[in-house]
Amino acid sequence: PEAAVCFPSDAVGRRVSCDGERGTVRYVGPVPPTAGLWLGVEWDDPERGKHDGSHEGVRYFTCRHPTGGSFVRPKKASFGVDYVTALKQRYEVELQEVIGEELKISSRTVMMVGFEDVKQKQRLEKLTEIGLRRCEVSGPGPENEIRNTTPLAQSLDLSGNLLSSWEVLAAVTEQLEALRELQLSHNRLSISSEPSRLSPAFSCLRVLSLNSCALTWTQVLHCAPMWQHLEELYLADNDITELLRPQRVLQTLKVLDLSNNHIVQETVHVFQFITCVCVCIKQIKIKTIFLCCEGNKTALFPALKTLLLDDNNISEWCVVNELEKLSSLLHLSCRRNPLLQREKNPETVRQIIIARLSRLELLDMRKVLSDERRGAELDYCKKFGLDWLKAGGHSDPEKNHPNTEFMSEHPRFLALLQKYGAPDEGELKEQKPFALKNQLLTLTFVCPEDSERKPIEKKLPGSMIVQKVKGLLHRLLKLPGMELKLSYTCSKMAGREIEIDNDLKPLEFYSVEDGDRILVRWS
Repeated sequence: PEAAVCFPSDAVGRRVSCDGERGTVRYVGPVPPTAGLWLGVEWDDPERGKHDGSHEGVRYFTCRHPTGGSFVRPKKASFGVDYVTALKQRYEVELQEVIGEELKISSRTVMMVGFEDVKQKQRLEKLTEIGLRRCEVSGPGPENEIRNTTPLAQSLDLSGNLLSSWEVLAAVTEQLEALRELQLSHNRLSISSEPSRLSPAFSCLRVLSLNSCALTWTQVLHCAPMWQHLEELYLADNDITELLRPQRVLQTLKVLDLSNNHIVQETVHVFQFITCVCVCIKQIKIKTIFLCCEGNKTALFPALKTLLLDDNNISEWCVVNELEKLSSLLHLSCRRNPLLQREKNPETVRQIIIARLSRLELLDMRKVLSDERRGAELDYCKKFGLDWLKAGGHSDPEKNHPNTEFMSEHPRFLALLQKYGAPDEGELKEQKPFALKNQLLTLTFVCPEDSERKPIEKKLPGSMIVQKVKGLLHRLLKLPGMELKLSYTCSKMAGREIEIDNDLKPLEFYSVEDGDRILVRWS
């Protein structure tokens, strides 16, 4: 009978698995009109359930999701195994399979010998990295057995197991005195009422992964006193919707990953992690970042070198301006944001970002070379030069007083003028609304070293890269295989010939404009 099935007396709150799905027991008892005991389970995956914990008008338990719960018979649920049992199942069974394996060499079958030495080297006591992912670990087992079995463990993966609380986990980790890295993703741990009491169990912990654990930011901050020396914290795919400033916790962090959380704040007032070197906030739908500061630099994130902002809703340049306040920022990734659609050519967006961020060395996984920075900053001055003049700017430093609105939109502009000098008015670009006709340049191609060739006039987009222009010229001039060298002249700079020397740059990178003449030479 069902009532005779053995299961823990403290089953409510325990973690179970059933047919590969994990859940938490919320109820133990009868469910009329059926006979026998049932377990009311709230499943990690709400698609596995059928209801919210109520049946035929009677509520037996509650769920976070309206279809997160169901009833199962105790005999169908596994309450897991202890750490050492899982360890032996995972490692010793594999080893026995190796020791007893037969090996066929040519036409002879021989037994593997000499593997007792291998077994000796791979004894559990020697393990420093332990992987028990999805092994149904639910507790520590007999007292001190973990300490005696794996005393040298430094890295432990317990992702997707049946641990029910931080207290149960601490009973495991307190016996692993050298533990530095802990993977706990895809678990559901009930929150401790006194987390600081558990901190000795995590005294050496430096790296902690809690991805997909249904945690809120408030719960993370509540648990943080357990992790006194934590350096890397991974919190992707949780239930974090807002970011509150931590108080006296998480102050040793160097890496923080908040990817794929649904932050409801449109503006993120970035919180203070004094030692953080890398922050990953991908796919959290933020629109704005605000860094509290006095002047042009912020006291926040003084050590932050890497910031990952891919797949968000950033659409305004003011966000990039804010990042210039980060005094140590060297690496930035902001791919697949609406901001990148503001310009037709993604290379133009890259150049503007480089010009706005003075210390950037790596953008979207591509190095920022000194020549690229110089070109980006010069073109930035030309691109927004007319706006600068209209706002009260002047080439005479004593008369150069652009208004507050312009300086808010272009906080680096004056620094760039000091670096390169004010651009000539003839070089300044008028910002035209996007339209195909505004993007096509009428260019005349001439061959100065072959007077018999007539000039060729073509309309080309400014975004066309030099390599494609050369391919077009190979066909037009019938010069297959020849190495082409390009330069251009314009009426605004009479007598000056500007070399076009990078095949991967677009024409607009070189400030080629409508009506210019491109000189074609070959060898």
